[in-house]
Amino acid sequence: MLEDHFKQDIINIENITIVPTLLNVICQTTGMGFAAIARVTDDRWITCSVQDNVHFGLKPGDELQLKTTICDDIRKNLRAVIIDNVSEDPEYHNHHTPAMYKLQSYISVPIIRKDGSFFGTLCAIDPKPNSLKEFKVREMFNLFADLIAFHLTAIEQETENEIALKEKNNLLKKTEVEKKEIQKLNSDIEKKLLQKNISLEKMNSELEAFNYISSHDLQEPLRKIQLFTDTIEREEADNLSEKGKTAFHKIKMSAYRMQNLISDLLIYSKTKFDDRKFELKDLNQIAKDVIEDLTDEFDNKNVVFDIQPLGKLSVIEFQFRQLLYNLISNSLKFASPDRDLIITVAAKITNGELEKLSPLTKYYKITISDNGIGFDQQYNEKIFGLFQALHTKPLKSTGIGLTIVKRIVENHNGFIKAEGILNQGAKFEIFIPVE
Repeated sequence: MLEDHFKQDIINIENITIVPTLLNVICQTTGMGFAAIARVTDDRWITCSVQDNVHFGLKPGDELQLKTTICDDIRKNLRAVIIDNVSEDPEYHNHHTPAMYKLQSYISVPIIRKDGSFFGTLCAIDPKPNSLKEFKVREMFNLFADLIAFHLTAIEQETENEIALKEKNNLLKKTEVEKKEIQKLNSDIEKKLLQKNISLEKMNSELEAFNYISSHDLQEPLRKIQLFTDTIEREEADNLSEKGKTAFHKIKMSAYRMQNLISDLLIYSKTKFDDRKFELKDLNQIAKDVIEDLTDEFDNKNVVFDIQPLGKLSVIEFQFRQLLYNLISNSLKFASPDRDLIITVAAKITNGELEKLSPLTKYYKITISDNGIGFDQQYNEKIFGLFQALHTKPLKSTGIGLTIVKRIVENHNGFIKAEGILNQGAKFEIFIPVE
C-alpha cells in the first residue's frame, strides 16, 4: 500500500500532460522498448509513468526493490548511467540488475527539482543492445529530465497555493472571538500567496525560455547532420556508390523529420502554458496572414482558396493562428495529384448541432474543407490522436499537427469534428461558444 505522499507524486507526474509524449519520443528515437519516470528515495523505487512496448509489466504505482535497480547509485552520485551493450560493458557486464531483468541496454538520468532536491529518474531499458552514448541521445534525456523538473516544481508550488487557500477558508469559519487572530493570519497568508503568485509568474517565464533553449539545443545537432550530409553529397557525389547516395538521402530525410517532430512537440507543449488572453479578432485577417505564411508550400501547386466572410470572434490570437495554419497546411500536404486543390473556409452562428454540444448555447461554427486525397471515415476520431499520421508518404506529417489543433480548440472551450472520404477530400468543423 502506497503512502499518500507517493500517491501525490504519481498524480503530479500524471498532471504533466507532455510526459506521455516525451516517453513516446524516447522510445521512437532510441529504439528502446520501455521508458519510465520513477520516484526514488533512499529505500523505495516506485513507477510514476510508463511507455511499455516490450511488456516489461510495470504500471504507475508499481514498485521494485531498490537494491535490484541501479537507481540507488544514481540517487547517491547524481549522475547518469548509460549502457549500450551489457555484455560488453566493463563496469556492468556482471551487475545483478541487467541479469535479473534480462537487459542489454540501459539509460537513466536523475530528475532534480529547481531547489536541488532529488525526485527520481528518467530511464529506458531494452532486451537488445542500442546506441545510447551518442551526444544527441544524452542531450535529449538531460533536456527532458530538466523539463519534467520544471513542470514538477510548478505543480508542487500550485498545490502549496491550494493548501494555503484551504487554510484561509478554514480560518474564516472560526468564531467571532478569534477574529483578530484570524485577521493577522489572513494577512500573513495573503503575503504568502502574493509571493507564490510572483514565483509562479517567474516560473512561467522560465518555462518559455526553456522551450526556446530546448528548441535550439535539440535541433542544432540535426542541423549539423544536414549540413555535413549536404556537403558530402555535393562535393563527394562522384566518389559515392548508388547505395551510398541512397543512404545519405535517408539520413537527410530522417534528420528533417526529427527536426519537424521536435518543432511540433514544442508547439504542443506551449499550447498548454500560454496565457489564455482572449481578444476580439478579425478571423479574415488571421486567415489572410496564414495563407501568406504558407505561400512557399503552394507555389508549385494549383490552389484555389475560397475564404468566405468569417467575421470577428474572441480568441487566443497566437493559438488560433496556429490552428488555421495547421489545418490549411494539412490540406496543402495531402492535395490530390489528379485535380486542382480547392480549400474552403466558412463560418456561421449555430446552436448545438451535435449531441456533444449544449442546445442552449450559441456556437461559432468554422468549417475548413478541401478536395484532396481525404482519409477513410473509420479514422474520423483517431486522426486527432498523438502521432496518428494516417498517410505514409515521407515527410508528409509528424502526426502531431491535428493533436495541436484539438488542444487549441479545447483551450477555447470548443469541440472539433473531422470527416473524411478517401480520394474525395476532408472536412473539419470547429464549434466555439460565442460567450
